[in-house]
Amino acid sequence: MNNILFKDITKKLLAELPVRSRDVLTKRYGLGKVAKRETLEAIGGEYKITRERVRQIEAFAINLIKKSKSYDNALSAFNQLGKAMDDFGGVVHEQMFLESLAKDKTTQNHIHFILVVSDAFTKLKEDENFHYRWTTNPDLAVKVHQSLQNLCSNFSDGDLVSEPELVNKFLVELKSVKEATGDSKVDQFANKWLSLSKLLAKNPLGEWGLAASPNIRMRGIRDYAYLVLRQNKAPMHFAEVAKKINKTFGREAHPATCHNELIKDNRFVLVGRGLYALTEWGYSKGTVIEVIQKLIKENGPLTRDEVLEKVLKERQVKSNTILVNLQNPKFFKKNADGKFTIAK
Repeated sequence: MNNILFKDITKKLLAELPVRSRDVLTKRYGLGKVAKRETLEAIGGEYKITRERVRQIEAFAINLIKKSKSYDNALSAFNQLGKAMDDFGGVVHEQMFLESLAKDKTTQNHIHFILVVSDAFTKLKEDENFHYRWTTNPDLAVKVHQSLQNLCSNFSDGDLVSEPELVNKFLVELKSVKEATGDSKVDQFANKWLSLSKLLAKNPLGEWGLAASPNIRMRGIRDYAYLVLRQNKAPMHFAEVAKKINKTFGREAHPATCHNELIKDNRFVLVGRGLYALTEWGYSKGTVIEVIQKLIKENGPLTRDEVLEKVLKERQVKSNTILVNLQNPKFFKKNADGKFTIAK
């Protein structure tokens, strides 16, 4: 693409227009010295005309360009730009594609204008599910969109996966695309196509999930604490959690505040003196007595050693604390086999 001088192409295309039409397109697409795209309202205010009139002038000017000799002369450049888009995936995130071709905003604006003018490219509007994107193959775009929708529908708010895991899940959904196109490059395009979706995003730890999930869009200490504990994969003292939040995310977290937040959230379980674990790890809430009761209900009568073993998997407490609670006759009794059951 280095042999294409985008600014020269747009200059020749704009030269086909009357002065006002050329000025409107220059302002609308940021093709002047200032790389700023102006709104219809702003341009209308300068010319003292309505935004609808500006839109009409813009549409007329682009149509005029398409009928010009300069447009025909630019077909080779359009084809090269189309090849670059195909090499980028055929369905591309607008800003990512522009940034792949040019670093400066001005040149990006000129490339964007060429995309708008050329009939070789189709712009797909931004909506609640997708970012602005362009394609050289609308049929491929439909298949990629559906694959992304299928992928997102399999995620719940709490799901987090690594990037390789996400790509593998996406490739399963892309089988229909590969079968339809026979394109061996589908595997390498998967990462880029993921960026088209607004529904998926990555958190600061590099894990992917639904963009609206608290695991991705953290709103408070609890959400940061969840990610810290999940990364640690073992219970942590609330003071250590606070320190880790400060270090990992650069967010100020006071130990006392952290303790108060965690104790109110069902995602966390207090498993020892100031020690918190995640409920999803299998820990359950409650006092040591309540934990023993739950275990006996789930497993039936248990020996002393079995109670110790199972409780210690759920609570980081001293063995003597468990035994003292187990000897409470208000809650537990031994059966004929010497095993502990729940007292009636």
